[in-house]
Amino acid sequence: MVSARVAAVGTGAVNVATGLPVLDHLLTLLARSGRFDLALELAPGDTEAEVAEAGRALGEALEPLLRADGASGHGSGVMPAQEALAQVALETSKSTLLASNVDLSAARAGGLHSDLAKRFLEAFVQSAGLTLHVRLIDGDDSQHVLEAIFKALGVALAQACARSAA
Repeated sequence: MVSARVAAVGTGAVNVATGLPVLDHLLTLLARSGRFDLALELAPGDTEAEVAEAGRALGEALEPLLRADGASGHGSGVMPAQEALAQVALETSKSTLLASNVDLSAARAGGLHSDLAKRFLEAFVQSAGLTLHVRLIDGDDSQHVLEAIFKALGVALAQACARSAA
């Protein structure tokens, strides 16, 4: 069972319990960087399934906010985390896509295979209906790279959900 709620105009209040501390940390960074209020709870299970389910649930919770009347539907962000610097650009789309120059398939972060972050983003993109570009500008430490990506994603999502001035 998974439960996700997002308030686009918030303070960055977070209550995340996925059973995976590194994913909880990354989702907390995403919410705080985007100033979202986020509540996401996930029943423990297979790690790969949990990561994809968390991505799907977050995408489903954000999809109506991204497509709301007056929402810009696109955004970008560049954020650091120590030596890492990542850029994320996104827009709502009928044909979803995740394009990334980041390959963390051989890395581990917080005991979690970092390629599971790709699983999260793929599920997220599908359920939110997004074209998402992720670019690593600099960085070697896989934990810092992931932190920079999730922070930049939070900033881009905040822009995409923001109401355009009428």
